[in-house]
Amino acid sequence: MKKLLSLIAIIILTLAFYVLIGVVQEKLFVPKEYLIWIFKYPVSRLVFIYELFIGFGFLYLSKKGFRESFSKNVFFKRHRISSLTAFVLLNLVLLYTIITDVTVITNKKIIDYSFLSPQGKKFSYNDVVKINTGVYGEKLYLPFTHSKGDFYYIIELNNGTNIDLTEMGGAKNDIDERFIIEKLDIQFVNMGIPKVASMANFEYSTLGKIYKNKIRNILKNTK
Repeated sequence: MKKLLSLIAIIILTLAFYVLIGVVQEKLFVPKEYLIWIFKYPVSRLVFIYELFIGFGFLYLSKKGFRESFSKNVFFKRHRISSLTAFVLLNLVLLYTIITDVTVITNKKIIDYSFLSPQGKKFSYNDVVKINTGVYGEKLYLPFTHSKGDFYYIIELNNGTNIDLTEMGGAKNDIDERFIIEKLDIQFVNMGIPKVASMANFEYSTLGKIYKNKIRNILKNTK
């Protein structure tokens, strides 16, 4: 029972941390006129590294033998200060990387933030050079990456940056991202932006009818 409660606590704390990161990102980078903002993949998955940290913390606090063996570790005893300093610096870099990896889409522009561009690079819709969309199929995916049946909608900017709009951090008025993506897709296609859309794995989608219809509309909207 104690192990189960610890596992539940780890999951809850990880999700709480994920939500906290999203709140910070929204406050720092998202303007009032946004349509949707994206917590970009794969950096977004780095949040789950903190699940390991939390699990390690639970072990340290709950297992006396673990604490004793850790405190007696020769390497740690000799390099305690340098190890702690490196750990803190690594986490500062990790947090900075996670927090700054955001893209915001408004009615008129795309603002892409990153580790090297915390001030954000601004793009117009005309800077979108390609669209790739579909549904993930039967494949062995790494944990916390993608799953069979997941919808993806990836735009490529003229600097080579790829952004999956389904990796949503938040949407205006909490509108489902598929509704927003459908409207953006109509606009992009009407602008003549090249689009690759596949219905190959559509049957794997387990979403409700209204959302599956939106995905179908997006995938079939080509010229």
